[in-house]
Amino acid sequence: MERWNEAIAAVEEHLDGGPDDTVLDVDELARITGTSEYHFRRVFSALAGMPLSEYVRRRRMTLAAAVIASGTTTLSDVAARFGYGSADAFGRAFRAVHGIGPQEAREPGTVFRSQGRLSFRLTVEGSTPVQYRLVQKPAFRLIGRSTRVPLVYEGPNDAIQAFERSITPEDRERIAGLSDQEPSGVLSVSDAFTEGRADGSLLRYSVVAATSVESAPGLDVIEVPAATWAVFSGSGPVPGAIQVLWPQAFGEWLPANPYRLVAAPEIARVRLAPGGRTAEAELWLAVEPEPADDAR
Repeated sequence: MERWNEAIAAVEEHLDGGPDDTVLDVDELARITGTSEYHFRRVFSALAGMPLSEYVRRRRMTLAAAVIASGTTTLSDVAARFGYGSADAFGRAFRAVHGIGPQEAREPGTVFRSQGRLSFRLTVEGSTPVQYRLVQKPAFRLIGRSTRVPLVYEGPNDAIQAFERSITPEDRERIAGLSDQEPSGVLSVSDAFTEGRADGSLLRYSVVAATSVESAPGLDVIEVPAATWAVFSGSGPVPGAIQVLWPQAFGEWLPANPYRLVAAPEIARVRLAPGGRTAEAELWLAVEPEPADDAR
């Protein structure tokens, strides 16, 4: 978790000081943690329980409340100090966090809401070890339905949800019938990301089965090369049992093990228990050994 705390320290350095100083370089934060921007945002949300942008807004408004309460700075100057182009935009952000406007914040006895600085750490006592296994797989295919959707770092991805709804029970049954190897059953797969993985850029999202079948009429085919796969597993209440796999993989396992990711589809397998309240989940990521220091 040391690298994640270094990233938090970098965030703190860009919370105030004027518009030029409040611009966060998310690529740099990702570099600090040894991930891509896409995975940094995803794992941050899972670890912190909120998107990066929400955390930054809460921290800025926490600091802004103290400045406003002092009564020594105009609201327009406070807005500029914390990176807002107008007093109106700043006022909306302030109200969203504190429940009151900046003008009201100067009244005696005002109650504010404070967002503390995050600190990531591994809990040793009573913690659950990361469950994983390594699977060597020859080349195989993923066959099913695919679409291009925008990459959404924060909140629900409406395009993915609409695509999932468009797949009929008959189509899912047909896709499930193609499954003849691990990971078994109907899978959710993300790959073919636009270079840079910027928010709003495109990726391919697929509902597929892993199979040795060469093709199926009307269905899309993704060729997957031979690889070593790190398979992370968990079970428990939905959605926590599913969401925890990404921070475990990227925040704990990768920094602690001599492996790195290779370009391949990211595969999620989820099996809901009757009633849909609990699930067993797996996350499949293709990896390779880190090169030895003397080989770099």
